Amino acid sequence: MTPLPSTPRGMYFEEFEPGQKIVSVGRTITESDIVTFAGLSGDFNQIHTDSEYSKNSPAGQRVAHGLLGLSIASGLAVQTGVLEGTVVYFREISEWKFIQPIFIGDTIHVEMVVQETKAMRRIGSGAVTIALDVINQQDQTVMKGNWIVLIAFKPS
Repeated sequence: MTPLPSTPRGMYFEEFEPGQKIVSVGRTITESDIVTFAGLSGDFNQIHTDSEYSKNSPAGQRVAHGLLGLSIASGLAVQTGVLEGTVVYFREISEWKFIQPIFIGDTIHVEMVVQETKAMRRIGSGAVTIALDVINQQDQTVMKGNWIVLIAFKPS
């Protein structure tokens, strides 16, 4: 059986315009997420894994790994569909700030705003700079920064 050709559902470089806003669905952070990420990354810091220790921390409870939040934000961004099948490379993260902790039970979503587009004909794609805000259920930004993603040109 011959496989069907895959049609990207993502946006091509030419479809991105500065000022466009894309909002993801939400996702609730679970204890399982934290434990799985600790095992995957090897980061078993007590502020993530020890509830008794964390009671005396500044947050007063366990917090999700910052990089877990960033990883989930990446997944939420892809789930919007705009990057699916058209991303050539994830090129850069800049000015990333971890602003508020993410706790077990928090629900986060991603708000992306296209900042800039730059055609890069030499490499056959274009750079799209996207400002990301990761926002919790209380409408607080928990982390933010910029991503530069290389996006495919529309096929001729």
